[in-house]
Amino acid sequence: MRYLSQATVAWIFGVALSVSVNAGAQVPPSSTELAAYTGLHAAAADGDVERIRHLVGEGAALEDQDSAGRTPLHVAAFGSHDAAVKALAAAGADMNALEHDAYDVITIAAVANDPAMVRLALALGNKPGNITSRYDGTALIAAAHLGHGEVVEALIEAGAPLDHVNNLGWTAIIEAVVLGDGGPAHVRTARALITAGADVSITDREGVTPLSHARRAGYKAMAALFPKAPK
Repeated sequence: MRYLSQATVAWIFGVALSVSVNAGAQVPPSSTELAAYTGLHAAAADGDVERIRHLVGEGAALEDQDSAGRTPLHVAAFGSHDAAVKALAAAGADMNALEHDAYDVITIAAVANDPAMVRLALALGNKPGNITSRYDGTALIAAAHLGHGEVVEALIEAGAPLDHVNNLGWTAIIEAVVLGDGGPAHVRTARALITAGADVSITDREGVTPLSHARRAGYKAMAALFPKAPK
């Protein structure tokens, strides 16, 4: 087993804490923002399909953004309003639009653990490989980080890139280990990624593999998922 230096452990802990704290970078509309919305944003926030159709018919701008860069489509996704998302997409809303923190509908749904919205977004043309978030990640990495197994499975089935490396130097499988808790949800996530063919030989910036991280953390159930490798 390769043991990590104190400096490496401290770095990982610091990054993990930063990522956890900054999970709030994906910010849903506040109650104040929701109350101030008008037009399509208000209709999307309410999930009011008829109002959406009426406003679109009157020429409302589908890509209008609020102060955080959220389009009505993003607002509908944050509200888990499937029918509103369908109506906006049918009207021509950009399913791959990013708000100011670089989240698209599918990543919003992945973080929210909303498999139904993930599948809907995919069906409506949201690309599973979009580079999203301030970490230059993907919806798959976000879901793996949080142990959202069903979402991970849906994204894998849709062809999400398994081995994308974000600007922290981490893949989805590395995040599932380093930012996970080794429990059933993250084990399911790791199993899905490994079974799908994720490259478990990709290391972090310190040259440490996800298996080594799992062993170091004492995540026995997760470590057992990896192909046999020297201890």
